[in-house]
Formats: sequence, C-alpha cells, structure tokens
Amino acid sequence: MKVTVLTGGVGGAKLVLGLMHSAKVSSLTAVVNTGDDFRHLGLAISPDIDTLLYTLSGKADPAQGWGRESKTWSFMAALKSLGGPGWFNLGDGDLGLHVWRSARLAEGATLSQVTAQAARLWGIAPVILPMSDDPVATWLDTEAGPLAFQHYFVEQQCRPAVRAVRFEGAAKARPAPGVIEAILAADAVLIAPSNPWLSVDPLLAVPGIAAALRETRAPVVAVSPLVGGKAVKGPTSKMMAELGLEPDNAAIAAHYGPVIDAMLHDGSDAAPPGLPARAASTLMTTLADKVRVADEALTLAGTVA
Repeated sequence: MKVTVLTGGVGGAKLVLGLMHSAKVSSLTAVVNTGDDFRHLGLAISPDIDTLLYTLSGKADPAQGWGRESKTWSFMAALKSLGGPGWFNLGDGDLGLHVWRSARLAEGATLSQVTAQAARLWGIAPVILPMSDDPVATWLDTEAGPLAFQHYFVEQQCRPAVRAVRFEGAAKARPAPGVIEAILAADAVLIAPSNPWLSVDPLLAVPGIAAALRETRAPVVAVSPLVGGKAVKGPTSKMMAELGLEPDNAAIAAHYGPVIDAMLHDGSDAAPPGLPARAASTLMTTLADKVRVADEALTLAGTVA
C-alpha cells in the first residue's frame, strides 16, 4: 500500500515510525509541518522535521521523543556563560544539524533538498517532505499577547491561554515539490495524532494541500490525539478548552470537516458522530504499539476506500 501521512510533533513521528515498519506499507511519504520552524542565534531550526529525522534514523532521545540521544550540553553552557539566551536548549549533536542546514540553505539549497539529503545520509527510506519551502510561521494570540510558536511552546511552556492561532506567510506559500503528488497518488492518506491546531492546521493553511485531501481518491483517515479525553503529550486538550471546544473526537472531526473520511480513536473515547470510525488502543509506547496503531489506521482506510 502506498501511504502518505501528514505529521508534526512527537506523536506524529511515532505513527510514521510504525508505518515504516508495517508490512502493509510498500512506500511511505511523510509531509511535515514547518510552521514551528524559526531562526535562533542565526540558525535555521526545523523542530518537526528534526524529530522525524531522529526518530526514523534511530537517533532520537528515547525518554523525551525529541532531540538526539546521549545529549551533551557544552555549547549551551558556554552560551549561558556569555549571557546568551538559554530558553531554547540546543544539544551539541542538535547544533551540528542546525549549523549544517543553515549552511546548505545559505548556499541556495531548498529546505526540501536539505531534508532529502539528511534522510539519505542517515539511511532513511521513507520520503520526508516539508509542507513548503516557503516560510510559514505559527503565531498564537494569547492572554499574554501575540506569541511566536516557540516562545509559546518552549519559553512559556504553553501556559498563556490561547485565543486564536494564525499562520503568517501561509497564504503566499506553495506546497513543496512532491507534496500534492504524494497525496493524490496515495492508496491511503493518514493525518497523524498531532495537535490539530498547531501541527496539522499549518499544513492545511498552505494553498492546495486541503484541496488535494478533498480531491484524492484515497481515503483520508485522521488518528485522534486524544486518549481518555486528554492529549498524551502537548497542549491539545488545554487549547480546545480555551477555544471553547469540548475535548472530544466530535470537536476534532468537526474541525477537520470534509478533508477527512474516517477517524481512528482510542477505545477510551467516544467515536465522532456521523463519521466512519474505528476504536483501538492508540497509546504508542513500544515499537509494537506504533506498528499496531499504524495497521489499525490502514485497516480503517481499507474499509472506507
């Protein structure tokens, strides 16, 4: 089965890893959120792309799910000794990737080209595509004022109440080469259990991507990020309450609307009404869990194809 998955964050990377190891999948393309990307200390940082690269290459920190394993912090210690900003931690291994990416971009390479080169060098078979090579920045309007994504997520640790989310540059952005083709040519399209507002909406805001999801003949299956009415990781359920929504699958299905055909959800939560759904245990701890959830999503896709 040819599978395309829209993904962002740690939960999304877990599902992509499960798909990579699934016997049901013959080819796999991951389209990754880049609304989290930003410049820090002059470096081009792509957190969701990096999380996926580390996860699929076996380099991810197994405890945190993000960043490289066996972190050392000599760079951060030196930076802080000079009074530099310490709110966004850069491990020494992470720094190597950011410096290399920044240099390649300065040479004229696109983010797509840099990402493909990193995947090839690290032996990653699935195709990894940024949602766009054009800059898109996620901003949150909060009770503390407007905050760029990383300042909200990392520096403020998601504390300020969210009033709205917007994506600067999205209206002028173009899908990265191969993104629309991967959606239209797939046998199944999955939306990972990523935060719908922070990790998936940036993808849908890029002109052409939501239209391709509606146009594709492949079933589009969303995997709910909720387990027992709460997000396994991140501020999804908190944000839903702040936006006046019930933290349930009905609200998530309504948010995605016509771009999805079905939803895989945890058995502890109710299915969204009026939408084909399948209940399963969606908590992904072990590799076997990740493969099982991937297979459950593809089984559901098969029933609505």
